[in-house]
Formats: sequence, C-alpha cells, structure tokens
Amino acid sequence: MRRKWWASVTGWLCLCLITPATAAGQYIAIDPAAGTKQIAVVIDDFGNGQAGTEQMMELPIPFVAAVMPFLPTTKRDAEWAHKLGKEVIVHLPMEPRNGKPEWLGPGAITTRLPDDEIRRRVIAAIEDVPHAVGINNHMGSKATSDERVIRIVLTVCKERNLYFLDSRTTDKSVIGKLAKEIGVRTAENNLFMDDTYTRSHILKQAVKLQKLVRENDSTIVIGHVGPPGKHTSEILKQSIPTLQQLGGHFVPASQLMK
Repeated sequence: MRRKWWASVTGWLCLCLITPATAAGQYIAIDPAAGTKQIAVVIDDFGNGQAGTEQMMELPIPFVAAVMPFLPTTKRDAEWAHKLGKEVIVHLPMEPRNGKPEWLGPGAITTRLPDDEIRRRVIAAIEDVPHAVGINNHMGSKATSDERVIRIVLTVCKERNLYFLDSRTTDKSVIGKLAKEIGVRTAENNLFMDDTYTRSHILKQAVKLQKLVRENDSTIVIGHVGPPGKHTSEILKQSIPTLQQLGGHFVPASQLMK
C-alpha cells in the first residue's frame, strides 16, 4: 500500500533502518554476537534548562549527562541525572576557532589565559558540577589543539582521578597524545547526532550510528539538549531496539576509557 510518507526514498530508508522491522516484515541483519557491541551515549549542554532536558532524562538507557558549569540549572541537572543512575561529567566550555564568545558560557578556558587562571577555572568548574567523574569539551576546537592549555587541564584531571572525553571538534586535538603521557583515561567521540538541528539530519546520523555499531566493538555518540533536544531524544529512543538487535548494549562512557 502506498503511503504519502513513503514518497521520499531517503525518508523511507531512514525509517526502515531506525525501526525494528519494515512494513513488509523484513528485519535488518542482526549481528549474531548479540550484546557484544558497547555504545556510550553522551548528552551535552545540560545546565541551562534547555528544550529536551526532561525527554533526555527519561531515556531508558545508561547515558552520560555532560553538564555545563555555572548556569541556572547546573546543580539541579547534575543531581537529577545522578539520582537516575546516569553518569555525570563536566561539559567544560573551551575556546573555538570560530563561533560567538557568548556561546561559551561563564568560566570558559581560552588560550590567552595564564597557567594559574586555567587551572583555577578547571577546578572551579569541577567543583560546580556535583558527582562529576569526567570532563568533555564544549566547543574547544582552538583550546584542544593547544598543548599548554590541555596539559594543564589534563593535569587537574589526573589529580582528581577524572577521565577526559575528547568531543573531537577538531582533527588537530592533542588530548589523546597528552592524556597518554600524563596518565589520564580518555576516549574520542565517534559521531555527533545533531550537529545540524533538523530532524532529517538527525535521522541520517541515526543510520550512521547503526553502521558504526555494526562495524566496531565500541562506539561513542554525542547528542544535545537545546534546539535539537526533543528530536534527538525521540530518535535515540526509537533507535534503541534496532541498536540492540545489532548486538549493541548501552554502557557509561567510563567503561570505554583507556
């Protein structure tokens, strides 16, 4: 039977790949090694009461709540996530190569700051986010490629026994290299679900996520509350059965740190 929402071939493909079965009852291939693929979902930008916050908190899977410091709902969101058994990390604002300064929020780490001020700001951010077990970067394409800055940030992580998840906003990041040298547990983001805010883009990213899960033993994916929050939470929730059929099981990001 023809349906209007099948008119777009691309839309039809996305729908079929996200749901467990097609209209014809044909399931996509299931990885025989069920449950062996680890998936860590990280949701950025908690802390400012943004759209999709409640929907993300209701996701029936383990995920990491990356909470920005010094914002109106920072402590509420960190406590909320912790009570639900979610892992909490500091979503540390760091200087980008491009972008508006106001996007960073308070207490940002910039490359012009002296060493002692960078250290002070990192410690203050950690202490402002209850239950934090790690850090990831908010923006930061410039700061994460600066060895002086990252050495200070990672030294604090080492002292506080925190991991650092590299959001990978630049291919010039020095986090992996310095984390190994300093002895900080780290891993890299593999996919942004919603770097473009449209529902159609998030659907396409969901298909990419399924491909990553099929082809890799572990996958880290980042989504956001805010403008894409409700779409991202809905599509993630719809994707759970298919990802599980592909052999995926959801774990805290701390389990994927090396």
